[in-house]
Amino acid sequence: MKIQKILRLASKGFILVSALSLLSVSVMAFASPQAVMDLVHVQLTNTDAFSSIRGVYGGVGLTLFISLIYLLFYDTRKGLAFLCLLWGFYALSRTITIFCEGALGDFGTQWLLTESVLFVLALLLVVAYRNPASSPEAH
Repeated sequence: MKIQKILRLASKGFILVSALSLLSVSVMAFASPQAVMDLVHVQLTNTDAFSSIRGVYGGVGLTLFISLIYLLFYDTRKGLAFLCLLWGFYALSRTITIFCEGALGDFGTQWLLTESVLFVLALLLVVAYRNPASSPEAH
């Protein structure tokens, strides 16, 4: 019982931290798309490039944040499953880059490690998490 309570709190905390990290990039992208691209040393040279970064990192990031907050309160296990997919596919995309274009730089390598760890953590939590509605105490 106590273990499940700790898992629920850890799961909610993991979703919240993930959501806030996505929100921080989203806010940065809305305020200054160039600041996001400066992280990978890419210069935006036209308004279409600025709007694309605002749309993908800003708009999509905000959508992900709102979705994760909803799942945090209404279906934590689905939130964890969603984060499994999100962090897993981020890591997979970087791995594909290694095979297609070559070794990653410091930024990409650090994020591949970070996203891989977040994927494994989300996977462990989703496997261990039991919905309160399905536990014997809820009946």
